[in-house]
Amino acid sequence: MIGVVFGVLMKFWDDLYTVVKPIMPVARQLLYGMWFMVGPFAFLLLRKPGTAFIASIAGASLSAFAGHGIEVLMYGFVQGLAAELLFAAFRYRRYSILIAGLAGVASCLASFGLDLIYGYAALETWALIVKYGLRAISAFIFTGIFAVFIVKALEATGVTSLIRPVDNKEYTMLDQ
Repeated sequence: MIGVVFGVLMKFWDDLYTVVKPIMPVARQLLYGMWFMVGPFAFLLLRKPGTAFIASIAGASLSAFAGHGIEVLMYGFVQGLAAELLFAAFRYRRYSILIAGLAGVASCLASFGLDLIYGYAALETWALIVKYGLRAISAFIFTGIFAVFIVKALEATGVTSLIRPVDNKEYTMLDQ
């Protein structure tokens, strides 16, 4: 469901990104982090292995269906896989701004590989550095800062206790 919500958000975000293009052609890369947010956000919210990958695929699927083309599925795959591998490297036990932000940056770097295949390799080196430097900053801000703060706000409401897996401590409390 998280991927579906983000798939819808991505459609509207794409419209904003397009409108901003003539006004801020380079600085609009700072908006790009939204496309990397779905996987890390889903993992932070649910805290289950595989969540970042599945949510990224779901979001990309809806985005492809909404008219962004089948290539978007490849981006969802590599971005979700990159975020998932980063969370796995920390054994799915770290939920900090730093780790979530790095998951977004990993997604950004993974998409860079696909972008090279789709023609970005023709750009000058300085243009690639600026473009992906800004995208990496945006990825860290959206996935590390915004996603973590949104999840913390949801935790404060108590809603995350309804969707996260039960741990051993909670099972022990049932026996008392």
